[in-house]
Parts: sequence; structure tokens; C-alpha cells
Amino acid sequence: MGQGEVEQFEGTFVSAFTVLCGARTDLPDRHVCCVFWLNIAAALIQILTAIVMVGWIMSIFWGMDMVILARYKEQGIPQQL
Repeated sequence: MGQGEVEQFEGTFVSAFTVLCGARTDLPDRHVCCVFWLNIAAALIQILTAIVMVGWIMSIFWGMDMVILARYKEQGIPQQL
């Protein structure tokens, strides 16, 4: 997991606790505890899907590399690994 995913998780997690300290929210009609748990849930979803998204993006790049290497081989162009 990269630094960007960790920072996103940390920011959302910290924002959940700032709600308990009186920070304003976009959900004024909701109780503070409800907003807190919504932020905690969002942080957990971010951290869990970060692993999947990284793997998904890596698989796309690997597929692109395989196509590029196949085209080089088809054209007889020597490639450097």
C-alpha cells in the first residue's frame, strides 16, 4: 500500500474525531455520533479498497506491457528487459 492511500485513510479517520470535538459537517440534521460512525466507515472502506484498486491498476499496466512486448516480437524489434 502506497503513501497516498495511507494519507487518505488517516485524513478521513482524523476527520471522524474532529466531529466529536465540534467541527461543522455537511450533515447538520444528523447526530454527532452518526456522523462520526459514517466517517469511520468511510475510512475503513478506503483502506480495504486501496489494496484491490492497487492490484487492479497494476494488472492493467502489466497487460499493457504484455501487448507492447508482443508487438515488438511480432515486428522483430529487439527489446531490452
